[in-house]
Amino acid sequence: MSSTIYNHRSLQPTVPPAQGPNQHSHARLNEAVDTIRQEFDVISSDLGILRNQRDEYESKVTSQINELNIVRQSLYELESQHGKIRQTYEEELSRLRGELHALRQGVPAGAPHPPVGPASVGPSGPPAPPPAVPGVPPGPGSYNEPYYSRDREREREKDRERADRERDREIRDRQREERDRDRERPPAEARDSKRIKTERMKGDTRPDHYSPSLQPPNAKLPPVPGAPPALTTFQGPGLPPPPAAHAPYPPGPGNPPPAGPAEPAAASSSTLVPINNAQSGGGQFPDDLDPHNVPPELKKEGSDWFAVFNGKVKRVLDVSLVHTLMHESVVCCVRFSADGKYLATGCNRTAQIYDTKTGVKTCVLTDESAGKAGDLYIRSVCFSPDGKYLATGAEDKQIRIWDIAKKRIRNVFDGHQQEIYSLDFSLDGRLIVSGSGDKTARIWDMVDGSSKVLTINDADPVNNDAGVTSVAISPNGQLVAAGSLDTVVRIWDVGTGSLIERLRGHRDSVYSVAFTPDGKGLVSGSLDKTLKYWDVSGLLAKRKEAAANGKKDDKGSQCTMNFLGHTDYVLSVAVSHDGQWVVSGSKDRGVQFWDSHTATMQCMLQGHKNSGTNVLMPFWIENTINENTAVISIDLSPAGSILATGSGDWQARICRPLLFFPFYQR
Repeated sequence: MSSTIYNHRSLQPTVPPAQGPNQHSHARLNEAVDTIRQEFDVISSDLGILRNQRDEYESKVTSQINELNIVRQSLYELESQHGKIRQTYEEELSRLRGELHALRQGVPAGAPHPPVGPASVGPSGPPAPPPAVPGVPPGPGSYNEPYYSRDREREREKDRERADRERDREIRDRQREERDRDRERPPAEARDSKRIKTERMKGDTRPDHYSPSLQPPNAKLPPVPGAPPALTTFQGPGLPPPPAAHAPYPPGPGNPPPAGPAEPAAASSSTLVPINNAQSGGGQFPDDLDPHNVPPELKKEGSDWFAVFNGKVKRVLDVSLVHTLMHESVVCCVRFSADGKYLATGCNRTAQIYDTKTGVKTCVLTDESAGKAGDLYIRSVCFSPDGKYLATGAEDKQIRIWDIAKKRIRNVFDGHQQEIYSLDFSLDGRLIVSGSGDKTARIWDMVDGSSKVLTINDADPVNNDAGVTSVAISPNGQLVAAGSLDTVVRIWDVGTGSLIERLRGHRDSVYSVAFTPDGKGLVSGSLDKTLKYWDVSGLLAKRKEAAANGKKDDKGSQCTMNFLGHTDYVLSVAVSHDGQWVVSGSKDRGVQFWDSHTATMQCMLQGHKNSGTNVLMPFWIENTINENTAVISIDLSPAGSILATGSGDWQARICRPLLFFPFYQR
């Protein structure tokens, strides 16, 4: 028993163990983590609230901008209607005075003459009729005669139409004169080098075998004796400055005569037109086209747009408006991604990306490090083929390559000396081509950042103003084409950087070029109101063969088709992904669809309206009440039949042209 009493285990004290320094630190760490987590939750909540407020403010700003545009447009329409009513009233008074004098023709001589107003017919009138006697019915000259009322109504309608046309012409003429006076101020130094020297053009009498637009502009009214000719400037953030003046163009298919209805001119022996061209240089819509006068089967109208179809050819297209994308400044450029799912636009200080299916803005790219003084318009945008990057060219002479997912700048290519007007990626995404007002195009390597300068070193003195307005790289990546202010389209060999072709034929600055999908053709658009198709198939092989044989290829590439129909500057061209259609945008406010095989115009689309102000457009066209702004930029989706347009009305639009007959054969 005694042995078991002392064999039990000793009891340990139950007090808590002493806390060491490690345990104390662990507790403090947990408390700090909890505090940080709470602060993070609070900051996240505040950030969510701020984002909601930002989205709400952006929505309100966009809504207010839309309302302002609607109010502005309503004011312009009311002012226009007021002018028409006033003009109609004055014409009616004048007509009534004339009728009054006509009724007095049979009254005996000796009656007193009433006073004649300024709108009366003739300096004086015939004797007044004797005072009316109560109870005596009106004579044969009375207004109560039914046939006289019918004739008078018909005359009133004709005179109203004539007065409206005359008033519109006078307004346009006054606007041109005002722009002429404004243009006489000294131009900015930065833009002098891009203006075309017109002295050579005025004295250049060389025949053009391809461009029929050597005609005087479509004058609305005869010029005032002794006054300088009215000139229309078109200058702004989306485009390089145009020539300060233009040589007169004689009448022809691209330019209707000053008076009377335009009639298709017969093709001369020196004009090359495509075979089986149903239009034969026709198809031009009148400058004051009224969709209400077009037969219903040849038009389609929306709430703020309309399409007119060419009645001389079989209708195979239909057009519908899908989205209208509001911006906060002029839309200088539009460009689709390679898969057609997204559309990029360039405006003042920002590039924006939209979902083409929903029309929702998915991304806004802004360089916060850029200077805040003045405007900084994005004049060109271009997606990389894989859709990961967006290249932008701006007025600050820099090319920015944006990582779209991160919304950050990946590369900045610096080297141009003036504004960058055009960008284009090669299909493999390795190269990007840029065109600038400094008379050069450049090829940039996306991998190592190196560049190759494509210079214009012709001996021709006109090339002093050879600023590059548009560039395009061929589908096989071997050729670069560039349109210039000096009317010439040039083509370089990408591999060597050497100039291998000059395409001459346009009579004014070339503002847009585009290769066909097969790379065999090149389409150019010019301020001479025409588009041209150039055969460049096998150009590189022909040059190499001629060089190997020690011969010079004097024949060069040929212009095989002229596209005639626009009534003003052609500013942008595009070719469909299947090569079947050519689309062009113009200062005449229209977008025209052309059959690429015959140069036949299928339809004309109009929808963009003027912004009514030039406050945010210091170098842009002076907008007026009765003149819509131009379609600055167009693009066709590489993946399907979707068209995008950008204009000075602060809008980009997405349209869908549809084929009526999928198996349409030419």
